[in-house]
Amino acid sequence: MKPCFEPSLAELNRALPGDHADELTWLLFRQDEVISLSQGLRHLSRKAIRHRVASGRWRQVHRAVFVTHNGPVGPAQLRWTAVLAAGPDAMLGGLTAAQAGGLGGFPARVIHLLLPAGQRRDLLPQGVLAHRTTHLPERDVLAVGQPCRTTAARSIVDAAQWARTDEEARAIVAAAFQQRLVCGADVQEVLDRMPRLRRRRLILDVARDAAGGAHSLAELDFLELVRRAGLPEPTRQRVRRDSAGRRRYLDAYFEEWKVHVEIDGGQHLDPRTAWADMRRQNALWVEGDRVLRFPAWALRAHAAEVLAQLHAALRAAGWPG
Repeated sequence: MKPCFEPSLAELNRALPGDHADELTWLLFRQDEVISLSQGLRHLSRKAIRHRVASGRWRQVHRAVFVTHNGPVGPAQLRWTAVLAAGPDAMLGGLTAAQAGGLGGFPARVIHLLLPAGQRRDLLPQGVLAHRTTHLPERDVLAVGQPCRTTAARSIVDAAQWARTDEEARAIVAAAFQQRLVCGADVQEVLDRMPRLRRRRLILDVARDAAGGAHSLAELDFLELVRRAGLPEPTRQRVRRDSAGRRRYLDAYFEEWKVHVEIDGGQHLDPRTAWADMRRQNALWVEGDRVLRFPAWALRAHAAEVLAQLHAALRAAGWPG
């Protein structure tokens, strides 16, 4: 397994130690001011460590892990605490690794670690969940950043299989594509190597739809409704140019019948966003498209009504179904 020695973004945002900084200072810089007992003993005596804890300069946050300041403990330090407590081969995995790589929109309830199947581990801090695997090739380990973590594609696949519900798994995969953290080929490659993966079919289906253009969870819900109802499948995220020549992306477009469907999420409640959408919609109407708009919540609460309106629009536009 490759060691991860390159600096993370969090490290780069902090002030670099001075030219004459010692090895301990650099170690603490790389590890967001968190250190294990075994690491500390390479630089300090037990008495010196006890004195730092007793004086309040350091805090013992686990049996053999210390935070070397007395301020608030942030997410980066919690992740380091988890990794150092779990042992030398532990790394961030699943949703935690994905969040460390930039995935937003999901509350960090627990810290997920990935460990080799045969590794013995000590008692972990509260709020840390360790998963074991027999399949962890070097290609699934990110070569940069600390603490070590799995690559974006492996992280998303693991996060989806460890999710509490199928709905949460779908949301994670959709968000990863929407936020452009993964592409279809990367996820497919991980899935090909893990044929016994939990929720493999679900992850594969969502990834394929997301890679095809339906990025948001609401768009995926709409696509599922269309398929179940036996309606023709729309093009997703089709690019159109408005009257001013700007590129616009259509959520779902039934091209043969010029029926355009927009799925409105919470951002459409903002007046400026709503007006921008109205301008775009008016331009499409002028061109002769039929435009239907549905709030995301209606796809679940009023699915039959959504389908009835869509069916009527397609029939009016010439669909023979």
